[in-house]
Order: sequence, then C-alpha cells, then structure tokens
Amino acid sequence: MAAARPENLSVVVHRAGDLRLENRPVPEPGPNEVLLRIHSVGICGSDVHYWQNGRIGDFIVKKPMVLGHEASGTVIKVGSSVTHLKPGDRVAIEPGAPRDIDEFCKIGRYNLSPTIFFCATPPDDGNLCRYYAHNASFCYKLPDNVTFEEGALIEPLSVGIHACRRGGVTLGTKVLICGAGPIGLVCLLVAKMMGAAQVVITDLSASRLEKAKEIGADFTIEIKKETPQEVASMVQDLLGCMPEITVECSGAEASVQTGIYATRSGGTLVLVGLGPEMVHVPIVNAAVREVDIKGIFRYCNTWPMAISMLASKRVNIKSLVTHRFPLEKALEAFEATRKGEGVKVMLKCDPSDQNP
Repeated sequence: MAAARPENLSVVVHRAGDLRLENRPVPEPGPNEVLLRIHSVGICGSDVHYWQNGRIGDFIVKKPMVLGHEASGTVIKVGSSVTHLKPGDRVAIEPGAPRDIDEFCKIGRYNLSPTIFFCATPPDDGNLCRYYAHNASFCYKLPDNVTFEEGALIEPLSVGIHACRRGGVTLGTKVLICGAGPIGLVCLLVAKMMGAAQVVITDLSASRLEKAKEIGADFTIEIKKETPQEVASMVQDLLGCMPEITVECSGAEASVQTGIYATRSGGTLVLVGLGPEMVHVPIVNAAVREVDIKGIFRYCNTWPMAISMLASKRVNIKSLVTHRFPLEKALEAFEATRKGEGVKVMLKCDPSDQNP
C-alpha cells in the first residue's frame, strides 16, 4: 500500500473576501531549492489587504494564491545542487528571490529587479502552509539561540533595517517615526539599535503607543485633531530640536505632510507606509529646505545582519508577538489581525511543535 501523502494545509485567497483553508500537493524541491516544514508564519497587513481587496495597487489576485511571507521552518529535503543546507537545519526565509541576474542584482539592489519572485505577491504563492519549497540561497540558517518565531519576525525587522539604512540613522541621530503599527515598532527597535539618541513616535492609538513606550520610545504623541504643522511643532518641543530623520510608516496623507514639516533642513524623510497613489504634500517646503525624500521597496541584504542582531540578544523582538493560532484556525487569526487586535499575530504550522 502506498504511504499516505502528508497533507499540505494552506491558506489560500481566491478573490476579494474569499479566504480558504485547503490541501495542496507537497512540492518537490528543484535543484536549487529546499523543501521546508514550515513552523511559524506572521500575518502581515498586506496578507489581510489581499484577502479584503483582492489587490494591492497593480498586484491583482487573478488566480488562487497562497498567502504568507513572514516565515521560518526546518529543511526536510534539499535539491541536487544545494550544498550549504541539509535536512534538519532551521532556517528563516527571505521571501524575495530574484529570478534573473539583471542590472539591479549586479549593484546589490535585487529588491528592485522587475522579475523577482516574492511570496504572496500575485501570481507567486506564499508560505502560509505546512510544506513549502524555496530558493535555497534565500533560506538562512538560524543559530540555536534564535527561535522560529524570531526567525519569522526577521521579515518585518528587515523593513526597519532597510528604512533606517536608507534614512542614514547613526549614533546620536534624533528620529521621528510616524505610525506605531508593527512596522513603526520595528523601525523604532532598529533605530535604537543603530544608535539613535532619541526617538519620537506618533499614532492615533493609545495602546499602540503604550507598546512603543515599552520597547524603547523616548516620547510618544497621540494624534487627535492636530494639523500636520502642529504635530511638527510638538515633535520639536519634545526633542528640543527638529529630527534629522523621519520614518513615515502609516501612508496617511496628513502624516506624510507632518513628515515634511517636522524634518530638519538638510534631513531625510523615508516613506515606508503606502497610502493612495496621489497624495497632496508640501513639496516646495521640502525642496527649499533640502529635505531628501526617499522611498523603500521591501528590503535587500538584511537577513544576515538581522540574524547576527538576534543571536547577540541585543534586540528583543519577541514581545511584538501578542497572539498565536494553530494553522487550522487561520481564518480566526486573519479576523483578529483585520480588527487590529494586538500587534503581531503568529500562525503555528507544525502540528507536532507549537512552541515559539
């Protein structure tokens, strides 16, 4: 009798509003891939957005797609050309893997490659499932003292690293972060790690700002009805000067405006949060004060640094996980994320190991 095929329970979005748990075949790893038993997967705002809206900008769900891109797991099978990993290795997955060595890859900015594969960005399937095959070069071995959940959190942490790098955060920098959701909070953690002297963080939610205080924010501002100029002047009052760097993590028009008004002349505004395509901003104010406005698209070259950082125990990212659900309860987990409950919701995909 043939051995029963292991079931590969997967979280699949079919179209806007239609999220299902279904069994898919267990993939066979290609020559340069590894097959992983997935352990922990964080739910991202983008996963919820694809479920609710069926699209993000020009990325449109046209056929059923597995969600999830913040994942870690264990190697159970290696492709014929893979030499650096073996079955039993615990790994963190970098979800963006270039398909072509184009000019962006050659300069080390592979995240900008137009043909890149990226988990859970249509039409590419993600890794919110039990078994998943991925390019082995983008699976990074985790040291024994870094947990699977920390491994999964490297993905959001990488956004913070890339944003703070692009902004130029360094020893003694004063930083404003707009938005205290998961990405604002990782930007806060990274800015502090990179040597920021003082960080101010803004949000509409008092509970999110409470969390920010817990993890190291020097000052918090709960936004009520203030104008962007008023918020900018509150920031200056708290710091005693204008911040050199602002990291905007909400995408809200008013917040982008605040980012320009608040940043000191000659400083940098990094746009991380994505809102509507067209936004009214005081661009002349930025221009005449030489405020550089930079965007970020995901991240590149961040996993090794993030792993070293976590292994050194100098950054505590575990506290961002507030909710855990087994994979079978994925629909509940998505509902909790949609409602904005807690900070980071983690799905546990290995029935035999539900530990962090």
